Amino acid sequence: MTATHQLKTAVTSVAYVGRALFLASFSSSPQTEDLHTADSFMDFLAISLSNALLGLDANDPPKTLATMQLIGSIFSNLSVVGDDVDGPPFLQSLAISEWLDEFFCRLFSLLQHLEPTSVMNEGMQTAIASGTFLVQDNPYYFCMLEILLGKLSKPLFNQTLKKISRFVNKNILPGATAEVGLLCCACVHSNAEDSAIHLIKPMLQSVISSLQGTPTYDFGRNNTASTKSLYASLQATISPALETAVEYHLKVLAVAISYAGPQLLQYKDDLKEAIASAFKASSWKVNGAGDHVLRSLLGSLVLYYPVEQYKCLRRSQPHPFGATTILEEWGCSKDENDISSPKWHIPGKEERVLANELLELHFQAALDDLLHICQKKNHVDVGNEKEHLKVTLLRIYSSLQGVMTCLPDMRPSQRCKGMNDQDYSFFLIAGAAGSPVGSSEMREKAAQQIHMACRYLLKERSDDSILLILIIRIIDALANYGSLEYEDWSNHIQAWKLESASIIEPPCNFINSSHARGKRRPRWALTDKAYLHNTWRSSQSTYHKFRTDNTLSPSEHLVPLMEDTLDLSLHSYETVRLHAARSLSKIIKRWPPFISKSVSVIAEYLRDPKAPEHVVLGSCAILGTQTVLRHLTMDAVAFSSFLTGLLASSHHESLKAQKAITELFVKYNIHFSGISRNFFKNFDTQKGGTGFDDLVSNITSLSFDTSGMHWRYNLMANRVLLLLALSSRSDSSVPDKLLNQTAGHFLRNLRSQLPQSRMLAVSALNSLLQGAPHKVNIQVPSNNLSMDSSVGVLSQIIQEENFFIETMSCLSHVHVISDTDSSASKGTHGASSFQSVTDKAITIFYFDFLASWPRTPSWMSLYGGDTFYSSFARIFKRLAQECGKPVLYAIQSALTDFSDAEERAKQCVAAEALAGILHSDINGLSEAWDGWMMFQLEKVITAPAVESIPEWAACIRYAVTGKGKYGARIPILRQRILDCLAKPLPQTVTSNVVAKRYTFLSVALVELSPPRMPAEELEFLDKLLQELLENMSHPSAQVREAIGVALSVLCSNLRLFMMYSSKHPQRVGDNVLMKLRAEEWVKVLMERASESAINIQSSSQLDGFETSSDFHENGFANTEAKTDIRRLETMFHFIISSLKSGRSSFLLDIIVELLYPIISLQETSHKDLSTLAKASFEVLKWRILPRPFLEHAVSVTLSSATDPNWRTRSASLSYLRTFMYRHTFILSSSEKLQIWNSIEKLLVDNQVEVREHAAGVLASLMKGGDEELSRHFQGRAYSEAQLIYRKRKHRKMGSGHSIASVHGAVLALAASVLSAPYDMPSWLPDHVTLLARFITEPSPVKSAVTKAVAEFRRTHADTWNIQKDSFTEEQLEVLADTSSSSSYFA
Repeated sequence: MTATHQLKTAVTSVAYVGRALFLASFSSSPQTEDLHTADSFMDFLAISLSNALLGLDANDPPKTLATMQLIGSIFSNLSVVGDDVDGPPFLQSLAISEWLDEFFCRLFSLLQHLEPTSVMNEGMQTAIASGTFLVQDNPYYFCMLEILLGKLSKPLFNQTLKKISRFVNKNILPGATAEVGLLCCACVHSNAEDSAIHLIKPMLQSVISSLQGTPTYDFGRNNTASTKSLYASLQATISPALETAVEYHLKVLAVAISYAGPQLLQYKDDLKEAIASAFKASSWKVNGAGDHVLRSLLGSLVLYYPVEQYKCLRRSQPHPFGATTILEEWGCSKDENDISSPKWHIPGKEERVLANELLELHFQAALDDLLHICQKKNHVDVGNEKEHLKVTLLRIYSSLQGVMTCLPDMRPSQRCKGMNDQDYSFFLIAGAAGSPVGSSEMREKAAQQIHMACRYLLKERSDDSILLILIIRIIDALANYGSLEYEDWSNHIQAWKLESASIIEPPCNFINSSHARGKRRPRWALTDKAYLHNTWRSSQSTYHKFRTDNTLSPSEHLVPLMEDTLDLSLHSYETVRLHAARSLSKIIKRWPPFISKSVSVIAEYLRDPKAPEHVVLGSCAILGTQTVLRHLTMDAVAFSSFLTGLLASSHHESLKAQKAITELFVKYNIHFSGISRNFFKNFDTQKGGTGFDDLVSNITSLSFDTSGMHWRYNLMANRVLLLLALSSRSDSSVPDKLLNQTAGHFLRNLRSQLPQSRMLAVSALNSLLQGAPHKVNIQVPSNNLSMDSSVGVLSQIIQEENFFIETMSCLSHVHVISDTDSSASKGTHGASSFQSVTDKAITIFYFDFLASWPRTPSWMSLYGGDTFYSSFARIFKRLAQECGKPVLYAIQSALTDFSDAEERAKQCVAAEALAGILHSDINGLSEAWDGWMMFQLEKVITAPAVESIPEWAACIRYAVTGKGKYGARIPILRQRILDCLAKPLPQTVTSNVVAKRYTFLSVALVELSPPRMPAEELEFLDKLLQELLENMSHPSAQVREAIGVALSVLCSNLRLFMMYSSKHPQRVGDNVLMKLRAEEWVKVLMERASESAINIQSSSQLDGFETSSDFHENGFANTEAKTDIRRLETMFHFIISSLKSGRSSFLLDIIVELLYPIISLQETSHKDLSTLAKASFEVLKWRILPRPFLEHAVSVTLSSATDPNWRTRSASLSYLRTFMYRHTFILSSSEKLQIWNSIEKLLVDNQVEVREHAAGVLASLMKGGDEELSRHFQGRAYSEAQLIYRKRKHRKMGSGHSIASVHGAVLALAASVLSAPYDMPSWLPDHVTLLARFITEPSPVKSAVTKAVAEFRRTHADTWNIQKDSFTEEQLEVLADTSSSSSYFA
């Protein structure tokens, strides 16, 4: 069909366009491009169907499934498929009868070679699905069969049915049980009457005859005789071959009769006999297969399902585009007139009678047998009793699964004793799965007997997992009314999404101008969608009764089942626990009153030190369900029981139990969404609930206990305390004293010896501390007693001896700094080295909605590193705002000691504490600044240490950050901090200190807001600008880098301020404003940069000098040259900083002026200068220049392209490649033409490297540039190369052309060839052939030809078999000569 890796995509693509091809072929004026007539579309479809037969391959599942999708898509468009003359032309040419024979022959061969992909569990009830790729995770196989068989005419269907019947009755394929069953089911669904004769009847007779005379169970109630006969019968078993054959036929029969309906009535006696024989057979596999038959039979009799949904209904109105008898018109669900009502199977009286008889035989009788077994032990052998129980439970479960919600639900009880009986048959959502059979009393009686059986199994057979899982499934079917329909719907909805993808006609149909209100689909798909929706409605019809009527409560027969399920959820077997927990979660979700009772019981198990491990594991699994966790936020009693039980479970020593408890707590943290407002009101009124104060006190005592319990439980208690405090903070009924004590508790925990507790305390204090009382200009009401009590509690703590020293010492341990990597793990507070994943989940506070810092992260934030934690700084700030001046007095000595410490971790904490204090804006802060803070900051600036520069830079940035929601308010210490940074340094300091000061100034300037800049800050910027301009040629490289960064921030701030002040005039210093508006600094920067670049270029010492003087640096002995180089290095740092930080928009005039130095200085003998020039080039070439600066950039670049230095010319080509790409829609036609001509001239440059570079740039431009310019260039390149080739061929290499001109012509031709990779435009064969003819030229022409032709072959290799038809034989010979290597013996 095509390449192997393209098979699935190619076939699927045809399936998706099938509808469009049909519409185009039948429309009056088909839209044709490559196919010129409507018959071409039909021929294409016929070829696709013919080739699809080759796609059925058991060894290639993707191709096989795509083929089935294609067949289903094509036949979904047809009304009827037959051999008549009125059929589609492509089917007549295809000979549909022969195609069907070949198709089913290949399908039968596929089924015979299938192998299951999964091993079935022999001990449990086996599923019908054999696990092959045809039925696993996709619906294409069954959907294709139903469509194909449903569309066949009567003669073709009979022909196909006979073929299928012969295959099914002659072959036993255990590896394809489900596949063969679905094949039979599709036949029955299409024509139940004929299919029953050819498929169902033979299989029934085969099963009955096979089971006659085989060993059977005789589960009677006569004690001695029946037991002896049973023991004797068990001595003989069914042979494996017969067992396999019977199981296969029963499972195929179960699938086949799913939609047989009334056609099964004529075989009811045979069906009863087959089912009874299957349950009596001494084989668990045969018993399980009988279970499937009984389940399918009951569903086929009583359920509603569509019939004849694949038959096309004839329309009385003419088809909109004249294809009434051929093409099926698809319908839209949004248009009632566009679709016809589906035909449904409505159970008749005889079907309901048969269903009731089956329930009497296999449900009620089985329940009586079960009760008899549990009450009277009539089995001598324990193994015989197990087999009897298994079969009996299987019959009950099969009956319940077959009838589903057709067996009425148990009647709910009334909460009020005096209420009259009501009719509870109402529904909230209309929908029914089928006709009702049996009665509510039958389900209630079953619930009573199943409860007794469950008690018996838990007592006598608690180690038999098969029996327990069967009883769990029965309880689930009895108690969770509608759950079976919901499972069917959830499984079907996924499959329906897959199978409907290729059968959608969009609302806007421009092929035949037939538009609709929504998507159109085939009638069968719309019917299937309606059936799917009805299944969902039937599952929800009575689900919400309790939620809408508070007078109702669960049935009295349901409560024992819930208790049984709860006991089974705590079983010692994990498989039993999983099944029971899944069923219990459904029950409690429908009946929430069960949750509170269950939580209370389970919490007692967690508190019980004698509870076994499996009980703890089961309890955690139940408590971890989302239904329970959601209910805890509304039920105070359950909430209290859950928390106390969870936190008091540390005595369990099992590792599995501890892991389950921890995972439960993590899940509780994740799903915690607050507490209901009514929670605190109802807490003390609910029976059995302790007061909220007592609950908080108990949890607080647990959070302080670090010796009597595991540290993880201490962490859990602290976490719960935090969640309670945050949830109750907005409730007025909760005493403020509790919240204040909680804040004090977490403040003390900052000194905890547990690292996780310290980190949790950080999160808690960031949320609990409000920090308002002691702010400047904040008026505190005199009667605010709660605020006073909070301040009193916190003040007592901070005034404890050595509080801040101990606290900061503990916080320093959080900063884990590696010796090899100087950064800590950001976001986890450096805890990754000692904190597990579970501990992180407990520690991280998911509800921390505080604004991140910095407000606008940029590359400048890198100065802060990853070791400055703004959350720590925020704690110190809030603490100062809560307690006021006492914090300033208490923290001074600790801050001084830690700032002078040698350990970087301690300096990190000192930087965070100082940042928070400086940003607190409390009363008395200015006095503290004058008293000791300023001197402390000056000491930090002049300190020689460089390792902690990132942390102190972040400290300064945090201290000057604007306050308020939008960062508009200026901190009271901002100007003083800036003045402190602006003080000149002593002359004796090292260059590291100078660079540090400029770094601090840079980060401080980032936080200034230019639109709101006061006069003081403006004057500060003016003075700092003069200082920076004077120091641009500083001897130290790191100082020059810091100056360049500071210049970019400062200049962009000035430009933004001037732009804003022109629109919004404001009063600032007139002298300063006039000076800044003149922008003398711009002229200074440009003139100095241009002068330095010219001096370096013209310096005779730049090219080849020798070090002979006594003072030199990188080969430059001239002091002025050094000054020029240093100044340009500073400017390059300025450009890099501007472009990376996003501030270049205000500095483009300066950057464009420096474009020539950037291009021309990339290759010099000064390595540092060249490296910076290249770095500037990399960030500049992607910058889009607006129109005021674009013209100047074009002129500078074009002049660089003619520079005498060939390296400059090559660098200009590199810039033009990206420049043209980024400015394609901005450049004018004349500018593009100038650039093209400039690059073309470089094709004949004297330097070979420049010529080759120009060819590569031209190839790139032709790929995505101006098409007209590309076309003209291709024509000129071909003409010039052809002229040169003719002259040199005629004169035998004596044409008079220089090597550069010939090389340039060949490179131009090569650029044209390489501009079309993977495609084959009409001009390309001539170009590549002419290029190959230059292979005889000497180097560098020959190497250029060889490389270009090799690249052409590489890019066209995948499609060369098709594209080579565009070449003539002569051209192919020329290319072959080019690729053949020279022989030594030639």
